[in-house]
Amino acid sequence: MTALRRIQKELTDITSKPLEGLTVEPLEDNLFEWKCAIRASPDSPYKGGTYHFTLTLPESFPFKAPSVCSPYSCQNLDLRAHRVSCVAYPRLVHHMYVTQVTFNTKIYHPGINEEGHICVPVLRDQWKPSVTLSSVLAIIQEKINNPSPDDPFEPEIAAQMKDDHGKFLATAKEWTKK
Repeated sequence: MTALRRIQKELTDITSKPLEGLTVEPLEDNLFEWKCAIRASPDSPYKGGTYHFTLTLPESFPFKAPSVCSPYSCQNLDLRAHRVSCVAYPRLVHHMYVTQVTFNTKIYHPGINEEGHICVPVLRDQWKPSVTLSSVLAIIQEKINNPSPDDPFEPEIAAQMKDDHGKFLATAKEWTKK
């Protein structure tokens, strides 16, 4: 019952103080699953793009972090290995996360791999029960709007971002149109 009360409070807070460019609604009247979308900011390499994902809250929330994924991607997760570094194993991590972000919308981003998985430390080893869902969503939104070549899931895209920023921006813009 603690989880449901906390989720209701979090949803009320997000509804009363919405984050610009972010939409959140419970999925089919299930407060443990939220349908979310981030509209990229106008100064982002992804301007004009909207990126969809589902936030799934465990029954033990807030003591366990939420999972953020597409509706079809959370089915085969290995729940044992959730503290793996994105830099050390960028291709391996997406198979092993307990708390992952998987976008339904394709994005050319150094921190998001081709399967749509994203590395967000607050959903892994930095989770604390005091972390609000509003702050989790703000972190995801910030990562979308401000890509960084540090701690990449896609080292090739990160290298391109560092070495040929113009080409990176052009490719990101092209993928956003798709």
